[in-house]
Amino acid sequence: MKRIGVLTSGGDAPGMNAAIRAVVRTGLYKGWEVVGIRNGYAGLYNNNMAPMGARDVGGIIQQGGTVLGSSRCPEFKTEEGRRKALRNLEEQAVEALVIIGGNGSQAGAHALSQMGFPVVGVASTIDNDLYGSEITIGVDTALDVALVAIDQLKVTASSHHRAFIVEVMGRDCGYLALVTGITGGAEYIVIPEFETDAEDVVEAIRKAYERGKAHALIVVAEGAKYNARGLDSYFAKHHERLGFDLRITTLGHVQRGGTPGAFDRLLATRLGAAATEYIAEGKFGVLAGLNNGQVTSTPLAEVMANKKPLDLNLLRLSEVLNI
Repeated sequence: MKRIGVLTSGGDAPGMNAAIRAVVRTGLYKGWEVVGIRNGYAGLYNNNMAPMGARDVGGIIQQGGTVLGSSRCPEFKTEEGRRKALRNLEEQAVEALVIIGGNGSQAGAHALSQMGFPVVGVASTIDNDLYGSEITIGVDTALDVALVAIDQLKVTASSHHRAFIVEVMGRDCGYLALVTGITGGAEYIVIPEFETDAEDVVEAIRKAYERGKAHALIVVAEGAKYNARGLDSYFAKHHERLGFDLRITTLGHVQRGGTPGAFDRLLATRLGAAATEYIAEGKFGVLAGLNNGQVTSTPLAEVMANKKPLDLNLLRLSEVLNI
């Protein structure tokens, strides 16, 4: 092995830069050249690549986002587009590729692997919905960002005796909403994996008011049927039953932009280093993830064939705590 490439794809996650840094520096330590591919699969398709040295990744470990950038690339979803990407890799003399990202990114990694190109994935998504890793790069920081916002909202909510609906990211997975809700002391949590009746949310707010609470907090995932907009529409017809005055806050992409904490920096560093180690061992077509506290490899075919389950016991626990 003489030359490898690294790219970040999909939604950015705090810690991606730490993973890039780890791939570049461990690759250089092994005596390889490392090529950075700009703007994800679009850069692979458009041949937007350049060598990276140790100084190119200096001072990025504490930065959120990704210095390599990320973008959508519809062309890469076609076989013709992927063949063009492979020709570009051959032209650049890149012999193996590290792909840092979530489900969509690893689907692209698997497609390249099936075409015979040596690929290693690194688990990175704030949704924490990627099979093959108990926790993924960016999750811990995204939770902290959401929790800080909720703690601050509860202060003003108590001051004015209000109920707040806080919408967090999670189009298909409610992990962020579930953990944020439990750790933020929410009265009710709404997630895509569990069907919710809006009337149950009304009842939760009303009971909090009757118990004499100074505020009520509802945390919802953006992908739930009754997300912030859905609940607001329903509550407009039942506002007088809530007791509290109601406000809505959508955190949105602010969760992606946090400065990565120690956990995400270390996780990203471990997974990035593992990726180059797998390449050195000739172990391709796998995802580097964390399971039971240890870095593990899971075949990309297995990652694509399985859906990561959400622990609904946590949802039941949240119901017990809301007395």
